[in-house]
Amino acid sequence: MRIEIDKGSGFCFGVTRAISKAEEELATGQPLYCLGDIVHNGRECDRLQQLGLRTIDHDQLSRLHDTKVLLRAHGEPPATYQLARSNGLELIDATCPVVLQLQGRIKREYDEDPSHHRQIVIFGKNGHAEVLGLVGQTEGSAIVIESPEEVSRLDFNRDISLYSQTTKSLSGFRQIVDYIQAHISPSATFRYFDTICRQVVGRMAGIHDFATQHDVVLFVCGRKSSNGIALFNECRLANPRSYMIEHAAEILPQWLTGSSSVGICGATSTPKWLMEQCRDFIQQSCVSS
Repeated sequence: MRIEIDKGSGFCFGVTRAISKAEEELATGQPLYCLGDIVHNGRECDRLQQLGLRTIDHDQLSRLHDTKVLLRAHGEPPATYQLARSNGLELIDATCPVVLQLQGRIKREYDEDPSHHRQIVIFGKNGHAEVLGLVGQTEGSAIVIESPEEVSRLDFNRDISLYSQTTKSLSGFRQIVDYIQAHISPSATFRYFDTICRQVVGRMAGIHDFATQHDVVLFVCGRKSSNGIALFNECRLANPRSYMIEHAAEILPQWLTGSSSVGICGATSTPKWLMEQCRDFIQQSCVSS
C-alpha cells in the first residue's frame, strides 16, 4: 500500500509564527498564558501545555496581572488590548499579519464614517475568534453573514462594504457579491474587498487534486477548525472515501479495505508530526495485519 502525506498540508505561516513565539517564550522558563487555544488542534495544544503554556479565556484574563499573555494568530478586538494595559500585562502579539491588516482596514473604514450610515458586512462564522476581533474594530456594529442564504437580511437601500474572514471559501464570497450587486438600490453604493488568505485559497485547489490521486483520504484536523471543515468538504467532493480524524487512534482498518493508496492531509492548524503519526499507525497496524 502506498501512503503519501500531502506536502501542501500543515501549519500556515500565521500558525507557525504563533507557535514559534510561544516556544521561544516558554524556553525562558517564565509563565506564559495564551488567550484561547493557540491552534484548533487538541494534540498540538497538549504538546505546548506540557512545555508550560497555560490556556485561559477572557474571564480569566480579566483577573490576571503583571504577567505575559500570548495573543494567537486569530487576533483580538481593541478591548483586549485596553484590558491588558490596565492590568499591567505584557502581550506577546502573534496575530497573523494578514488578519492584522484586515483589522486595520475595517477600523479605518469605520472611523471614516462618523454617521455609520454604511453597513460593514463580514462574511464569516459568528463567534469565531477572528470574526470577534474584526467586529470589535467597529464597536460591535458590523454585520456577520455566515452564508449566502443570509444576505437577504441586509438593507439594500443603504451603502454596503463587504469583507471576509480570511479562511472562508472564495466561492461563497463570490455568491454574496453577486447577490448584493443584483439587489443593491441605485441610490446606494456597494464596495467589496476579497480579504481571503491566498495561502488558504491555494490549499483548496491543492487538496482537491491530492484527494483524487488516492483510493482513500484521511483528513487530520481538530473538529473546531473552520478552515479544516472547509478543506475536508473539498476532500469529500473530490473523493467520497475521505474521513476526518483528529488522531491516529480514530483510524478504522475497514476504511482501507481494497485500497492500494492512502493520502493523508490536513488543515492549516494540523501539525506535520500528527500526520506522520497517522502514517506510522497505518504502516504498523493496518498494513501489517
